[in-house]
Amino acid sequence: MKNPIAKFLKIAIPLGLGVFLIWYSYSQFSPEQLDEISFYFKKADYGFVFLAVTFSVLSHLSRSYRWRFMMDPLGYKPTLANSFMSVCIAYLMNMFIPKSGEVTRGIVLDKYENIPFEKGFGTIITERAVDLLFLLAFTFIAFALEYDVLYSYLTDIIKPSKLLLALGAMTLLGLLFLVFLKFSKSKFRQKLLKFTLGLKEGVFSIAKMKKKGPFILHTFIIWGLYLLSFYTATQALDETSAIGVGTLIITFVVGSFSFAFTNSGFGIYPFFVAGILAILGIPETVGTAFGWIVWTSNIASIVFFGVLSFLILPFYNRGRS
Repeated sequence: MKNPIAKFLKIAIPLGLGVFLIWYSYSQFSPEQLDEISFYFKKADYGFVFLAVTFSVLSHLSRSYRWRFMMDPLGYKPTLANSFMSVCIAYLMNMFIPKSGEVTRGIVLDKYENIPFEKGFGTIITERAVDLLFLLAFTFIAFALEYDVLYSYLTDIIKPSKLLLALGAMTLLGLLFLVFLKFSKSKFRQKLLKFTLGLKEGVFSIAKMKKKGPFILHTFIIWGLYLLSFYTATQALDETSAIGVGTLIITFVVGSFSFAFTNSGFGIYPFFVAGILAILGIPETVGTAFGWIVWTSNIASIVFFGVLSFLILPFYNRGRS
């Protein structure tokens, strides 16, 4: 019983939080403000929204191409089509359970490219670690531009004491895991050790990678397309089209964190984006409409390409050895 309940809670809690934030956000608005939000939705230039989504999809393609560089040292050459479709499916899965997409990518490549799951998953962890460094770099730039504003906003949302407690708990679990690997003699430990060694090989594939230059280039392309997509989306509304570079980067960082560490930012992305824009002088009604336009358009593309990949993947790989 515990396992089904745990799985249910992993899905229900993030979705419940998103629903609560949607209710809380809209309950604060008067009828006149709700009409104003509706007005911004209607007046938005959806040509810019479509272009922003196009840049986002191109970033997925670049990510798929970059991922193949990490497979070379392991002796595998997955097709670009399978890599792209696995990435699209991963984003779709993240809508339901945060970070489950990484596991799904490994499973897809294991099934259709015969890449052992633990090795493929190891490369995905390394890839995500590189992306985290880039997100932290943008965060550093954002803090440098508007330190007081961003620090005040983030500490209101995430209390430092709770963050330290979470880090302490994670450290303790990590130490217990290492003790288990060292002293346990169970069969589960042998299987876990085998998986960990395969994972390690995947993680350190970046050190053996021959095409480090193209890998770094595509990393810049991916994050450049992310930022370009967000900037293009701001042009959809007159009220956000003239925001400064500092406001653009700060809002991009806040939105990225909400997308990266939740189930695709459901309910949370628009709430966070509207909150940070309000602090930076953009009316909350504008920020709310803008947040929902960006989030909805991205989710629509994720669902479209994710479902399409699910349908095409078996047919594309039929007859392939």
